[in-house]
Amino acid sequence: MSIMEMNRRSLLKRSAGAFALAMGGGTPFLSSRAAFAAAGDLASQQLRTIGLSVTVQERILEEFKKASGVGSTSGTAATYPDAQTKILSGSKDYDCWEIIAERLPSIVMTDNVETLPAASLKNWANIRDTFTKPSDKWDLKSQIVGQIWADEGQTMLNMVPAVYNYDSIGYNPDVVTAEEANTWACIFDPKWKGKSGLNTDPLIAFGQAIMAMNSLGLSDVKNPGNPSADQIDEAAKFLVSKKKEGQFRALWGDFGELVNFMASGEMVVCDAWQPAVMAVKAQGKPAKYAVPKEGYRGWAIGPAMIAGSTNKEAVIAYADYWLSGEPGITVSEQGYYSPSTNIKNVMDPDKYAFWYEGKPWVGAPERGINEGDLRDGGSLEERASNVAYWHQWPDEYDHLVQKWDEFLNA
Repeated sequence: MSIMEMNRRSLLKRSAGAFALAMGGGTPFLSSRAAFAAAGDLASQQLRTIGLSVTVQERILEEFKKASGVGSTSGTAATYPDAQTKILSGSKDYDCWEIIAERLPSIVMTDNVETLPAASLKNWANIRDTFTKPSDKWDLKSQIVGQIWADEGQTMLNMVPAVYNYDSIGYNPDVVTAEEANTWACIFDPKWKGKSGLNTDPLIAFGQAIMAMNSLGLSDVKNPGNPSADQIDEAAKFLVSKKKEGQFRALWGDFGELVNFMASGEMVVCDAWQPAVMAVKAQGKPAKYAVPKEGYRGWAIGPAMIAGSTNKEAVIAYADYWLSGEPGITVSEQGYYSPSTNIKNVMDPDKYAFWYEGKPWVGAPERGINEGDLRDGGSLEERASNVAYWHQWPDEYDHLVQKWDEFLNA
């Protein structure tokens, strides 16, 4: 029996409660209703979506409704584990899950996703190469190209990427130097005991711990996103020891929670989302985003159509809208990237230059960014060339979440 089939059977056997415990924790095209005529009568459909508040935003949903003519929209903000539990328990309350690609196997293996034809997306022609051309740095399933496609011919998508980024370490530059922060080992440095933070998602936390262990000479794991059972055991021992030593101020899982911990100074170093770092800066508090010597963590989020949805055309239109450029402005100015080059056609040129091309900020100060400032990490091209690994569903998933549960209870 293959590892994929074992994971599939394990997922099918779990009850929703047990599963939750284990998880822990413009283009002119789209400016009118006529643009979606080929998709059917959208006015009779609704779009019900669930996902992180990063993308599930009322303003974006309202703008999509106006642009598409869809009958109604509704969005539910939820963490990945919570959304996953709802969908695997058989909920029919949603048409799509704005999922992170690493969790796709959880709904693919359980037949809870319906593929979406790339040809149905009018804006797919302007997708970045990252999502169509594999890198020789990793095997196919260990990178985003091998995760979003349902077939080798790249005709059917399990998920349409809407937002992506390369995650790093957030830190207080008044306390932690750039040299100290530019390694994943910094999160676990005893120097910051009691003032360090770690994400509550086990698929994130284990990878970071392994990268730190590699740098500290405690391990030599080639792909931190897919460790073996033995490597998971060693990482779990490392995490438990750090927890018992009082290394972590908190395990965070919510955007606002992270911002508050950093802005208050309770956390001086942590794994972080770049928009959270920008939100701290916007409050006038010191915050920077590190350039880890080991490399960034790569990920992508986007709509996946939930099997059985009666609003398929609405889901397709919503996914296509994300690639139009307009919705990408909001997330780009938070510190994320749009997977579509259409963003360049609709975003203010000076802001595009800052967020995507690594050029100095031009104009009046905005949210803690001042004239001449540079984006931490540089251009999209620079950051994309420094990726340690892409998030993925580990072969030893069940073992990993079991060890994470032990960590939480330690």
